Amino acid sequence: MKYADLFTFLRSIHFFKAVSAAVLCAFIIMSCTGTSTTTVSETQQAPSAAADTGILQTDMEAFTEEIPGTGQSFDMVPVPGGTFMKGNRHAIEVDPFWMSSHEVTWNLYNLFVEENLENLRRDLWRVLYDVDIEWDADAIASPTLTEEVLEVLRDADIPSDVISKPSPAYGDLSGGMGTDGFPAINMTHYAAHMFTRWLTVKTGNFYRLATEAEWEFACRAGQTDTYTPPNSVDAYAWHRENSDRSYNRVATKQPNAFGLYDMLGNVAEYTLDQYYEDYFERLDGEPASNPWFKPTELYPRSVRGGSWMDTPEAASCLHRRGSSPNWKRNDPQLPKSMWWHTNAYFVGFRVIMPKNQPDSVPEFESWWIDPIQDYF
Repeated sequence: MKYADLFTFLRSIHFFKAVSAAVLCAFIIMSCTGTSTTTVSETQQAPSAAADTGILQTDMEAFTEEIPGTGQSFDMVPVPGGTFMKGNRHAIEVDPFWMSSHEVTWNLYNLFVEENLENLRRDLWRVLYDVDIEWDADAIASPTLTEEVLEVLRDADIPSDVISKPSPAYGDLSGGMGTDGFPAINMTHYAAHMFTRWLTVKTGNFYRLATEAEWEFACRAGQTDTYTPPNSVDAYAWHRENSDRSYNRVATKQPNAFGLYDMLGNVAEYTLDQYYEDYFERLDGEPASNPWFKPTELYPRSVRGGSWMDTPEAASCLHRRGSSPNWKRNDPQLPKSMWWHTNAYFVGFRVIMPKNQPDSVPEFESWWIDPIQDYF
Protein backbone atom coordinates (compact mmCIF):
# COMPACT_ATOMS: atom_id res chain seq x y z
CA MET A 1 0.00 0.00 0.00
CA LYS A 2 2.34 2.73 1.20
CA TYR A 3 5.73 2.01 -0.38
CA ALA A 4 4.20 1.66 -3.82
CA ASP A 5 2.44 5.00 -3.36
CA LEU A 6 5.58 6.66 -2.05
CA PHE A 7 7.61 5.22 -4.93
CA THR A 8 5.11 6.73 -7.39
CA PHE A 9 5.33 10.05 -5.59
CA LEU A 10 9.11 10.08 -5.57
CA ARG A 11 9.32 9.12 -9.24
CA SER A 12 7.08 12.08 -10.09
CA ILE A 13 9.58 14.60 -8.74
CA HIS A 14 11.65 16.10 -11.55
CA PHE A 15 14.81 15.87 -9.47
CA PHE A 16 14.46 12.10 -9.64
CA LYS A 17 14.71 11.68 -13.38
CA ALA A 18 18.35 10.63 -13.05
CA VAL A 19 17.89 8.65 -9.85
CA SER A 20 17.65 4.88 -10.08
CA ALA A 21 14.99 2.72 -8.51
CA ALA A 22 17.65 1.29 -6.22
CA VAL A 23 18.44 4.73 -4.84
CA LEU A 24 14.75 5.42 -4.32
CA CYS A 25 14.40 2.20 -2.37
CA ALA A 26 17.46 3.22 -0.37
CA PHE A 27 15.69 6.48 0.46
CA ILE A 28 12.72 4.59 1.80
CA ILE A 29 14.98 2.54 4.03
CA MET A 30 17.57 5.13 5.01
CA SER A 31 15.42 8.15 5.66
CA CYS A 32 13.01 6.08 7.69
CA THR A 33 15.82 4.39 9.64
CA GLY A 34 14.23 1.02 9.24
CA THR A 35 11.29 -0.73 7.70
CA SER A 36 7.84 0.42 8.73
CA THR A 37 5.34 -2.28 9.57
CA THR A 38 1.61 -1.96 9.05
CA THR A 39 -0.44 -4.49 11.00
CA VAL A 40 -4.02 -4.84 9.81
CA SER A 41 -6.79 -5.90 12.15
CA GLU A 42 -8.95 -8.66 10.69
CA THR A 43 -11.89 -7.87 12.90
CA GLN A 44 -12.09 -4.07 13.05
CA GLN A 45 -13.45 -2.72 9.78
CA ALA A 46 -15.24 0.38 8.65
CA PRO A 47 -18.91 0.29 9.60
CA SER A 48 -21.26 -0.97 6.92
CA ALA A 49 -23.82 1.80 6.75
CA ALA A 50 -27.45 1.88 5.74
CA ALA A 51 -28.35 4.05 2.80
CA ASP A 52 -29.78 6.87 4.93
CA THR A 53 -26.68 7.39 7.07
CA GLY A 54 -24.74 9.20 4.36
CA ILE A 55 -21.74 6.90 4.92
CA LEU A 56 -19.97 5.21 2.05
CA GLN A 57 -19.44 1.47 2.17
CA THR A 58 -15.74 0.63 1.84
CA ASP A 59 -13.38 -2.28 2.42
CA MET A 60 -11.01 -0.16 4.51
CA GLU A 61 -9.57 -1.85 7.60
CA ALA A 62 -7.96 -0.59 10.77
CA PHE A 63 -4.18 -0.92 10.99
CA THR A 64 -1.31 -0.27 13.35
CA GLU A 65 1.45 2.05 12.16
CA GLU A 66 4.86 1.33 13.67
CA ILE A 67 7.45 4.10 13.65
CA PRO A 68 10.68 2.44 12.52
CA GLY A 69 13.44 2.03 15.05
CA THR A 70 11.47 3.42 17.98
CA GLY A 71 9.30 0.64 19.40
CA GLN A 72 6.38 3.08 19.23
CA SER A 73 3.19 2.60 17.26
CA PHE A 74 -0.32 3.98 16.99
CA ASP A 75 -3.64 2.67 15.69
CA MET A 76 -5.41 4.06 12.64
CA VAL A 77 -9.17 3.66 12.31
CA PRO A 78 -11.07 3.75 8.99
CA VAL A 79 -13.47 6.63 8.41
CA PRO A 80 -15.33 5.66 5.24
CA GLY A 81 -16.36 9.10 4.05
CA GLY A 82 -19.80 10.24 2.98
CA THR A 83 -22.19 13.16 3.35
CA PHE A 84 -23.47 14.97 6.43
CA MET A 85 -24.98 18.28 7.49
CA LYS A 86 -22.10 20.46 8.66
CA GLY A 87 -23.17 22.37 11.72
CA ASN A 88 -26.76 21.47 10.84
CA ARG A 89 -26.70 24.12 8.10
CA HIS A 90 -24.90 22.88 4.99
CA ALA A 91 -24.45 19.52 3.28
CA ILE A 92 -20.81 18.39 3.15
CA GLU A 93 -19.21 15.37 1.51
CA VAL A 94 -15.79 14.04 2.46
CA ASP A 95 -13.62 11.33 0.95
CA PRO A 96 -12.51 8.25 2.95
CA PHE A 97 -9.55 8.44 5.30
CA TRP A 98 -7.97 6.79 8.30
CA MET A 99 -7.78 8.67 11.60
CA SER A 100 -5.64 7.94 14.64
CA SER A 101 -7.78 6.23 17.24
CA HIS A 102 -6.80 8.81 19.85
CA GLU A 103 -4.88 12.03 20.20
CA VAL A 104 -1.12 12.06 19.60
CA THR A 105 0.55 11.25 22.91
CA TRP A 106 3.71 12.67 24.41
CA ASN A 107 5.29 9.27 23.74
CA LEU A 108 4.94 9.88 20.00
CA TYR A 109 5.39 13.64 19.98
CA ASN A 110 8.66 13.48 21.90
CA LEU A 111 10.10 11.23 19.18
CA PHE A 112 9.61 14.19 16.87
CA VAL A 113 11.02 16.65 19.40
CA GLU A 114 14.12 14.51 19.95
CA GLU A 115 14.71 13.57 16.30
CA ASN A 116 18.30 13.68 15.04
CA LEU A 117 17.83 16.00 12.09
CA GLU A 118 21.32 15.57 10.68
CA ASN A 119 20.84 12.14 9.11
CA LEU A 120 17.21 12.79 8.19
CA ARG A 121 18.05 16.04 6.41
CA ARG A 122 21.14 14.70 4.66
CA ASP A 123 19.19 11.74 3.28
CA LEU A 124 16.33 13.95 2.14
CA TRP A 125 18.60 16.48 0.46
CA ARG A 126 20.64 13.81 -1.26
CA VAL A 127 17.79 11.65 -2.51
CA LEU A 128 15.03 14.21 -3.06
CA TYR A 129 17.27 16.86 -4.59
CA ASP A 130 20.39 14.94 -5.64
CA VAL A 131 22.57 17.23 -3.51
CA ASP A 132 25.24 16.19 -1.01
CA ILE A 133 25.66 19.00 1.49
CA GLU A 134 28.85 18.68 3.48
CA TRP A 135 28.46 20.83 6.53
CA ASP A 136 29.10 20.80 10.22
CA ALA A 137 26.83 18.21 11.84
CA ASP A 138 25.69 20.58 14.58
CA ALA A 139 24.66 23.18 12.01
CA ILE A 140 22.57 20.67 10.05
CA ALA A 141 21.08 19.05 13.15
CA SER A 142 19.92 22.35 14.64
CA PRO A 143 16.18 23.12 14.40
CA THR A 144 17.19 26.63 13.27
CA LEU A 145 19.54 26.44 10.29
CA THR A 146 22.43 28.89 10.05
CA GLU A 147 22.48 31.51 7.32
CA GLU A 148 25.40 29.70 5.67
CA VAL A 149 23.39 26.48 5.40
CA LEU A 150 20.32 28.38 4.22
CA GLU A 151 22.38 29.98 1.45
CA VAL A 152 23.54 26.56 0.24
CA LEU A 153 19.93 25.34 0.26
CA ARG A 154 18.76 28.38 -1.68
CA ASP A 155 21.46 27.86 -4.30
CA ALA A 156 20.26 24.26 -4.71
CA ASP A 157 16.55 25.27 -4.79
CA ILE A 158 15.87 23.21 -1.67
CA PRO A 159 13.07 24.44 0.64
CA SER A 160 14.54 25.14 4.06
CA ASP A 161 11.53 23.76 5.92
CA VAL A 162 11.02 20.43 4.14
CA ILE A 163 11.61 18.90 7.54
CA SER A 164 12.39 20.46 10.90
CA LYS A 165 11.59 19.95 14.55
CA PRO A 166 10.67 22.05 17.58
CA SER A 167 13.12 24.20 19.44
CA PRO A 168 13.60 23.32 23.12
CA ALA A 169 10.44 23.71 25.19
CA TYR A 170 9.92 26.14 28.04
CA GLY A 171 10.29 23.67 30.86
CA ASP A 172 7.60 21.06 31.43
CA LEU A 173 4.79 21.97 29.06
CA SER A 174 2.73 19.04 30.29
CA GLY A 175 2.02 21.15 33.34
CA GLY A 176 3.03 18.25 35.54
CA MET A 177 -0.12 16.37 34.49
CA GLY A 178 1.80 13.38 33.11
CA THR A 179 3.33 12.29 29.81
CA ASP A 180 3.27 8.49 29.48
CA GLY A 181 0.07 7.74 27.60
CA PHE A 182 -1.21 11.30 27.94
CA PRO A 183 -2.02 13.60 25.01
CA ALA A 184 0.69 16.01 23.88
CA ILE A 185 -0.31 19.64 24.37
CA ASN A 186 0.95 23.22 24.08
CA MET A 187 2.36 22.85 20.58
CA THR A 188 1.48 25.45 17.95
CA HIS A 189 -0.61 24.69 14.91
CA TYR A 190 2.56 24.87 12.79
CA ALA A 191 4.30 22.37 15.06
CA ALA A 192 1.39 19.94 14.78
CA HIS A 193 1.50 20.35 11.01
CA MET A 194 5.27 19.77 10.92
CA PHE A 195 4.81 16.64 13.05
CA THR A 196 2.66 15.23 10.25
CA ARG A 197 5.43 15.94 7.72
CA TRP A 198 7.94 14.20 9.97
CA LEU A 199 5.57 11.26 10.37
CA THR A 200 5.21 11.07 6.59
CA VAL A 201 8.98 10.83 6.18
CA LYS A 202 9.35 8.26 8.95
CA THR A 203 6.58 5.92 7.77
CA GLY A 204 6.27 6.43 4.02
CA ASN A 205 2.55 7.18 4.36
CA PHE A 206 1.14 10.67 3.79
CA TYR A 207 -0.18 12.04 7.09
CA ARG A 208 -1.78 15.39 7.87
CA LEU A 209 -4.25 17.07 10.18
CA ALA A 210 -7.94 16.60 9.45
CA THR A 211 -9.88 19.42 7.87
CA GLU A 212 -12.77 20.79 9.90
CA ALA A 213 -15.21 18.89 7.71
CA GLU A 214 -13.30 15.61 8.03
CA TRP A 215 -12.98 16.04 11.79
CA GLU A 216 -16.71 16.65 12.28
CA PHE A 217 -17.68 13.76 10.02
CA ALA A 218 -15.41 11.45 12.04
CA CYS A 219 -16.80 12.80 15.31
CA ARG A 220 -20.42 12.30 14.29
CA ALA A 221 -19.68 8.71 13.21
CA GLY A 222 -22.79 8.28 11.12
CA GLN A 223 -25.16 10.89 12.51
CA THR A 224 -25.84 13.11 9.53
CA ASP A 225 -27.98 15.90 10.94
CA THR A 226 -27.64 16.57 14.67
CA TYR A 227 -25.28 14.87 17.09
CA THR A 228 -26.45 13.39 20.36
CA PRO A 229 -24.22 10.89 22.22
CA PRO A 230 -26.06 7.59 22.67
CA ASN A 231 -25.16 7.65 26.37
CA SER A 232 -24.20 10.31 28.89
CA VAL A 233 -21.37 12.57 27.75
CA ASP A 234 -19.46 11.35 30.82
CA ALA A 235 -19.08 7.98 29.13
CA TYR A 236 -17.21 9.56 26.20
CA ALA A 237 -15.51 12.72 27.40
CA TRP A 238 -13.27 14.18 30.06
CA HIS A 239 -14.56 17.66 30.84
CA ARG A 240 -14.52 20.24 33.61
CA GLU A 241 -16.89 18.34 35.88
CA ASN A 242 -15.23 14.91 35.77
CA SER A 243 -11.56 15.47 34.85
CA ASP A 244 -10.24 16.40 38.32
CA ARG A 245 -8.69 19.53 36.77
CA SER A 246 -6.30 17.62 34.52
CA TYR A 247 -6.15 15.90 31.19
CA ASN A 248 -6.28 12.11 31.36
CA ARG A 249 -4.67 9.19 29.58
CA VAL A 250 -5.98 8.68 26.07
CA ALA A 251 -8.58 6.04 25.26
CA THR A 252 -9.88 5.65 28.81
CA LYS A 253 -13.46 6.60 27.87
CA GLN A 254 -15.75 4.87 25.40
CA PRO A 255 -15.06 5.29 21.66
CA ASN A 256 -17.61 6.53 19.17
CA ALA A 257 -19.22 4.28 16.55
CA PHE A 258 -16.13 4.52 14.32
CA GLY A 259 -13.85 3.37 17.16
CA LEU A 260 -12.38 6.84 17.82
CA TYR A 261 -11.55 7.78 21.40
CA ASP A 262 -11.56 11.26 22.95
CA MET A 263 -13.14 13.06 20.01
CA LEU A 264 -15.06 14.86 22.74
CA GLY A 265 -13.17 16.38 25.65
CA ASN A 266 -9.77 15.50 27.15
CA VAL A 267 -7.91 17.93 24.87
CA ALA A 268 -9.36 20.01 22.07
CA GLU A 269 -7.86 19.24 18.67
CA TYR A 270 -6.32 21.31 15.91
CA THR A 271 -7.76 20.94 12.44
CA LEU A 272 -6.10 22.02 9.21
CA ASP A 273 -8.34 25.05 8.63
CA GLN A 274 -8.19 28.76 9.19
CA TYR A 275 -10.97 29.56 11.66
CA TYR A 276 -13.85 31.62 10.29
CA GLU A 277 -16.96 32.46 12.26
CA ASP A 278 -18.86 32.60 8.97
CA TYR A 279 -17.57 29.19 7.88
CA PHE A 280 -20.95 28.09 6.54
CA GLU A 281 -21.44 31.17 4.38
CA ARG A 282 -18.05 30.52 2.77
CA LEU A 283 -18.88 26.99 1.64
CA ASP A 284 -19.37 26.44 -2.08
CA GLY A 285 -21.63 23.86 -3.67
CA GLU A 286 -24.45 21.71 -2.36
CA PRO A 287 -23.11 19.49 -1.10
CA ALA A 288 -19.72 21.11 -0.64
CA SER A 289 -17.02 18.61 -1.56
CA ASN A 290 -14.00 18.21 0.76
CA PRO A 291 -13.90 21.86 1.84
CA TRP A 292 -10.70 23.24 3.31
CA PHE A 293 -9.86 26.83 4.18
CA LYS A 294 -6.08 26.84 3.94
CA PRO A 295 -4.52 29.06 6.61
CA THR A 296 -3.05 32.33 5.37
CA GLU A 297 -2.96 34.11 8.73
CA LEU A 298 -1.35 33.01 11.97
CA TYR A 299 -4.51 33.46 14.03
CA PRO A 300 -7.06 32.07 14.44
CA ARG A 301 -6.73 28.40 13.44
CA SER A 302 -9.66 26.04 13.94
CA VAL A 303 -9.82 23.87 17.08
CA ARG A 304 -12.56 21.32 17.71
CA GLY A 305 -14.08 19.05 20.33
CA GLY A 306 -13.81 20.73 23.73
CA SER A 307 -11.35 19.84 26.48
CA TRP A 308 -10.91 18.85 30.10
CA MET A 309 -11.16 22.55 31.00
CA ASP A 310 -14.52 23.08 29.27
CA THR A 311 -18.10 22.54 30.36
CA PRO A 312 -19.87 19.30 29.39
CA GLU A 313 -21.81 21.28 26.78
CA ALA A 314 -18.55 22.06 24.95
CA ALA A 315 -17.81 18.33 24.62
CA SER A 316 -19.62 18.34 21.30
CA CYS A 317 -19.00 17.54 17.65
CA LEU A 318 -20.39 21.00 16.89
CA HIS A 319 -18.13 22.96 19.24
CA ARG A 320 -15.69 25.28 17.42
CA ARG A 321 -13.12 27.78 18.56
CA GLY A 322 -10.15 29.63 17.11
CA SER A 323 -6.58 29.68 18.36
CA SER A 324 -5.43 32.87 20.04
CA PRO A 325 -2.23 34.88 20.61
CA ASN A 326 -3.18 34.71 24.29
CA TRP A 327 -2.04 31.09 24.25
CA LYS A 328 1.53 32.46 24.21
CA ARG A 329 1.05 35.14 26.83
CA ASN A 330 3.93 33.80 28.97
CA ASP A 331 6.37 33.67 26.05
CA PRO A 332 8.88 36.53 26.59
CA GLN A 333 10.44 36.26 23.11
CA LEU A 334 9.83 38.50 20.12
CA PRO A 335 9.11 37.05 17.68
CA LYS A 336 7.41 34.43 19.78
CA SER A 337 8.05 30.72 19.35
CA MET A 338 6.81 29.11 16.15
CA TRP A 339 6.71 25.77 17.93
CA TRP A 340 5.32 26.14 21.44
CA HIS A 341 2.46 27.79 23.23
CA THR A 342 2.92 28.47 26.92
CA ASN A 343 -0.73 28.59 27.95
CA ALA A 344 -2.53 26.02 25.80
CA TYR A 345 -2.71 23.14 28.25
CA PHE A 346 -6.02 22.10 26.71
CA VAL A 347 -5.05 21.77 23.02
CA GLY A 348 -3.52 18.82 21.17
CA PHE A 349 -4.19 17.03 17.89
CA ARG A 350 -4.59 13.73 16.07
CA VAL A 351 -3.60 12.72 12.54
CA ILE A 352 -5.32 11.34 9.48
CA MET A 353 -4.13 9.46 6.40
CA PRO A 354 -6.29 10.02 3.29
CA LYS A 355 -7.27 6.90 1.38
CA ASN A 356 -6.43 8.78 -1.81
CA GLN A 357 -2.75 9.59 -1.29
CA PRO A 358 -1.15 12.49 -3.22
CA ASP A 359 0.27 11.28 -6.52
CA SER A 360 2.16 14.38 -7.62
CA VAL A 361 4.52 16.90 -6.10
CA PRO A 362 2.12 19.84 -6.54
CA GLU A 363 -0.66 17.88 -4.84
CA PHE A 364 1.64 16.90 -2.00
CA GLU A 365 2.91 20.46 -1.52
CA SER A 366 -0.61 21.89 -1.73
CA TRP A 367 -1.17 20.57 1.80
CA TRP A 368 1.86 22.36 3.23
CA ILE A 369 1.26 25.34 5.48
CA ASP A 370 3.85 28.11 5.48
CA PRO A 371 5.40 29.28 8.76
CA ILE A 372 4.42 32.76 9.94
CA GLN A 373 6.43 34.69 12.50
CA ASP A 374 4.49 35.58 15.63
CA TYR A 375 4.79 39.20 16.77
CA PHE A 376 1.44 39.35 18.58
